Amino acid sequence: MRRILTILAALALALPTAAFATSSIDYGNGGGTLQASGGGLALIGSDLTTIRPLPGGALIAGTLGSVSFTTGALASGSLYGTCLGPIPSQCNVATFAAGGMFTITGNGMNGAPNGVIFKGTFETAYWTLTTHANGTHNYTFTGDLTGTSGSNMTWQGTINTGKGLFDGVVDLSSGDTNLVTPEPGSLGLLGTGLIGLAGLVHRKLRS
Repeated sequence: MRRILTILAALALALPTAAFATSSIDYGNGGGTLQASGGGLALIGSDLTTIRPLPGGALIAGTLGSVSFTTGALASGSLYGTCLGPIPSQCNVATFAAGGMFTITGNGMNGAPNGVIFKGTFETAYWTLTTHANGTHNYTFTGDLTGTSGSNMTWQGTINTGKGLFDGVVDLSSGDTNLVTPEPGSLGLLGTGLIGLAGLVHRKLRS
């Protein structure tokens, strides 16, 4: 029995490492228009420009497809709000309810997949305004998503509005997406180990 407890303790220590084994791919996009839509934000016409497996995978670049999204409705704050406080300053001026839709689509060029790469919905999203000492502004949209194949993703995009504030429609400066997917090999190995351990415990208890 003591040996069984030792084995179970070792498994408990190993589980966090095995369960969190993941692969990651970074997607870059640029261009397109970010606009107020349906009480939230929408991104249209943005090109998928880079795909890179992480860490250290080969970069694919070019016009590789498209990135688009709609958020859930505004939950607090205002899309057009300003920071209150000293300059330079940064503040969250809006948060969004869960929902909406986020889609990355490949066009099959330069080694990119052909068809939908990721489709998901926002769990959380917020809109941050930074006001610089020279009076210029930039906004950052950050959203956490869940979607296809048990994947999860974080997307962040930045826009610059000069000395004006967001007025409902603005060109996207850049966007970056990090897609994290559980590794099937790691999960399968974990399952095999659990089956083997169950058999060992069963035999010990019978003896």
